[in-house]
Formats: sequence, C-alpha cells, structure tokens
Amino acid sequence: MSAASIDEIRARLRQAFSPATLEVMDEGHLHVGHPGEGTGHFRVRIASAAFAGKTRVQQHRMVYDALAGLMGHGIHALAIEVVPFGAVHGQ
Repeated sequence: MSAASIDEIRARLRQAFSPATLEVMDEGHLHVGHPGEGTGHFRVRIASAAFAGKTRVQQHRMVYDALAGLMGHGIHALAIEVVPFGAVHGQ
C-alpha cells in the first residue's frame, strides 16, 4: 500500500468543503514499527461551514466520504479535528 500524499488529501477536502482552515499533517513518524511501518497515518484539522449543525459522527463521516478510495488504500489511520467555524471567524 502506498501512502496517500498530503497534497491529495488537501485537494479532496478543499473540493468537498471549501474550508476556512485546513491542516493536513503526516504523523507516520509517530507510528514507525506499527503495521505499514508508519506510512499512511494522518491528522486533519478543518473548519468549514459545511459542518455546522452536524454531530461529530456526521462530520467525521463527511470527511471519510470525501476521502473515499484513499481509506485503506493510502490512508491507514486518520485523526480528524473539526474546528468550530465560528472560532475561525471570531464569532
């Protein structure tokens, strides 16, 4: 399994959510020695109006849907942090 690229993840999330804030971090170095030898471990921090009124489970499903095809095929593990949209815009 080849790891997904940060650019590929970022592009898919930008297309799906037009986020106000988006950070994609490769955390593979924290998982060296685990299955996959540390590749494919990512953390996403995102703020978008698209998540307003959604539960945490719904928000995470939306992110997983946007990354369909990469889960298990480049992304081994994904930590998701949805930042409240109002916190980004000072509301």
